[in-house]
Amino acid sequence: MTRTSWVLHVDLDQFVAAVEVLRRPELAGKPVIVGGRGDPMERAVVSTASYEAREFGVGSGMPLRIAARKAPDAVILPVDAEAYAEASAAVMATLRVQPGAIVQVLGWDEAFVGVETADPEAYARSIQRAVLERTRLHCSVGVGDTLVRAKVATGFGKPRGVFRLTEGNWLEVMGDRPTIDLWGVGTKISRRLAALGITTVAELAAADLDALAAEFGPRMGPRYAELGRGDGSDVVDDTPWVARGHSRETTYQQDLTEPSQVEEAVRELAAHVLDDVAAESRPVIGLTLKVRYAPFITKVFTKKISSTTDRDVVIERVLELVGRIEPDRPIRLLGLRAEMPMPDDARDGHTPTRGGW
Repeated sequence: MTRTSWVLHVDLDQFVAAVEVLRRPELAGKPVIVGGRGDPMERAVVSTASYEAREFGVGSGMPLRIAARKAPDAVILPVDAEAYAEASAAVMATLRVQPGAIVQVLGWDEAFVGVETADPEAYARSIQRAVLERTRLHCSVGVGDTLVRAKVATGFGKPRGVFRLTEGNWLEVMGDRPTIDLWGVGTKISRRLAALGITTVAELAAADLDALAAEFGPRMGPRYAELGRGDGSDVVDDTPWVARGHSRETTYQQDLTEPSQVEEAVRELAAHVLDDVAAESRPVIGLTLKVRYAPFITKVFTKKISSTTDRDVVIERVLELVGRIEPDRPIRLLGLRAEMPMPDDARDGHTPTRGGW
């Protein structure tokens, strides 16, 4: 029986850099780096880089100063979140008006599209044309019979292409690849898998479930085996996404060296985070404090707290985490995240991601 129910993963190509090039057409074809306030002498990281900049080894998350050395002729621009949000909204609106489309937004630059069609590649090409006509932005599309396969397929279609991954060709395409190539498997998990003798996708797909459960727990152990097979849900859920928490972080141009500086900085972060939380009228149930010591050593401290909407109580608990910071160590970055309970009508389950903290 011919399959007609498909998951498409739409991923905009070099989204942030592409938006900047649309605003400044003279940058087309040139290496473009977007990050921080656009000043490589300041402490900041690369948010995105054009394909031309990537050829010099520049990548997201790289310190802006290093990126400038790798691509000395690159144009470095500041982050303009409002412009990217506006462009993203236009793309998502375009996806939602496609015939029969169910759209699950994953972020600024990507979304799943569920559709009934006998020719998913043709549908994918129609999406590409519609997005380009409406927004002048190019996208790649992965076609799959599960969310995971569609997401992974997109990488093989970049840039501006379409690629299909299904149960039939999953292991042929992915089997010999390292586990870190899987969506939802990052550096730490891939290392723990390697310690179990599992280094490839095919080995993970065939791994002993008891061994995985012993290492990762009864829920995530089998889930990693499922990822290795490319299995999982094939349902695209257009229920509005609800944040599990809110976070803010700041990189300081001068290291914080005094306890009073650290407390003041943390209180400022907490004020912003709690404003974001208050806008959703949900309590705080957990806290995470991220500390990056100079030169570049990162520690994360977490704390579960009794559910509360009292700002003073939350700040008191945050300051308890501050007490775990090592004294006399210069700090270059602080971040704070507040976790919230999910509302009853929120989307069930979660979608795996590679980033976040």
